[in-house]
Amino acid sequence: MSTITNSVRLIGRLGTDPEVRQIGVDKKVAHFTIATHDHYRDAAGQKIEKTCWHNLTAWNAQAEVVEKYLRKGHQVAVEGKINNYSYTSQDGQKKFVQEIIVHQIQLLESAPEPVSRDTPEDVPF
Repeated sequence: MSTITNSVRLIGRLGTDPEVRQIGVDKKVAHFTIATHDHYRDAAGQKIEKTCWHNLTAWNAQAEVVEKYLRKGHQVAVEGKINNYSYTSQDGQKKFVQEIIVHQIQLLESAPEPVSRDTPEDVPF
């Protein structure tokens, strides 16, 4: 049973383009969100649809995949673990964060062209 302790698997669509940063010389981190959908029937029999947003963090090789291939709207499957932490903001408010640390990521649509994060100067928009 220890292999399934703190393990999560999700399939969803990216809500925004990923934010990718280089940390030092040898580390990269990507932050992105995905939406998952669920539905159920309430006591009156009405179908209720619910969207849940999940914050994800990918490091190093996984962050490179995210940076190269993912953008808003892409569907992915991820496997990872839940991480919770808190901090005090600059205005003194205590903030709580729940994120999923990505261990594996699978693109669920045909292999997209690598995403160019640079916009050429001559693009007319």
